[in-house]
Amino acid sequence: MTLVLLTGATRGIGRAAAIELARRGAEVAIVGREAERVGAVASEAKAAGGGAPVHEHVADLTLMSGVRALAGEVRARYEKVDVLANNAGALFASRQLTSEGIERTFALNHLAPFLLTDLLRDRLNGGRVVTTASDAHEQGRLDLDDLQSEKSYAAMRVYGTSKLCNILFTRELARRAPELKANCFHPGVVRTGFGKNESGIWKVLTTLGGPFMRSPERGARSLVWLALSDEAGGLTGEYVVDEKVARPSAQAQDDALAAGLWERSAELVGVPV
Repeated sequence: MTLVLLTGATRGIGRAAAIELARRGAEVAIVGREAERVGAVASEAKAAGGGAPVHEHVADLTLMSGVRALAGEVRARYEKVDVLANNAGALFASRQLTSEGIERTFALNHLAPFLLTDLLRDRLNGGRVVTTASDAHEQGRLDLDDLQSEKSYAAMRVYGTSKLCNILFTRELARRAPELKANCFHPGVVRTGFGKNESGIWKVLTTLGGPFMRSPERGARSLVWLALSDEAGGLTGEYVVDEKVARPSAQAQDDALAAGLWERSAELVGVPV
C-alpha cells in the first residue's frame, strides 16, 4: 500500500487530491493548518471508498518550527513514506515576516517543502517527491542576494519567484538524491480558496475569475498522476503540465542557480548543505 503525505490538503487541489488518492486505495496522511478542516477532509477521503487508512496532521508550515514538529510526528508514526506531496502554498498581498523573521511567501512556498523533504529523506528512500509549482514561475526573478524580497515586494512577482524556487529545488533534489523520484507540476489556473485569504483586489480577482478557472479535481490530476502512476515512476527532475513533461523558463533550467538556492536555503533553515 502506498503512503502519501500531502501538505495543503484541506482546500482546492490538495483536498481534491486527498480524496482521489484515497479513492484509488492509497494510504493518505493529510496535513493542514486547521484541525477542523483536516478532520473534515479526512472524513471525505475515508468516504471515497478506497479502504486504506487516512491519517491527520495539523501544522503551520509558515514556521520552520512547525515543519520540524510535523517531521517529528511523521518519523514517529511511519517507518516509510512512499510519496511526499509538497502542495501547501499561498499568495500574500503584502510583505510580512513570520515570527521567525522569514518573509512568509518564501517561508511557506519554498523553505517549508525544502526543509520537510530534507528531514524525511531517509523515510523517503526510493520514494517520490511531488511539488506543486506553477507557470507563474515565468514571471519570477530569483535574486540569491534578496531571497526575502527586502528590496521590493510585488505580490505576483514574489509568488512567481517562489514557484520558480519550487522548480529549481526539484531539479537540484533530483541531482543530489538520485534514490528519489523528484518532480513538480503546474496545476493550471484552478478555482480554489487561493488568494481569498487576502482582502482587496486579490479577493475580488479570484472571486470574479472563478467561473473561468479549472476545477480543483482537474488541477489535482497531475499531482495524483505523479504520485501513483507507473508512467510517472520513471521521471525525475521534471516539470509537468497536464501529465506531460514540459520545458520551464530559462531561469528554471539554470543549474548554477539551483545549486546556489539549495545552499542559501540550507543555511537559512540550519541543515547541512
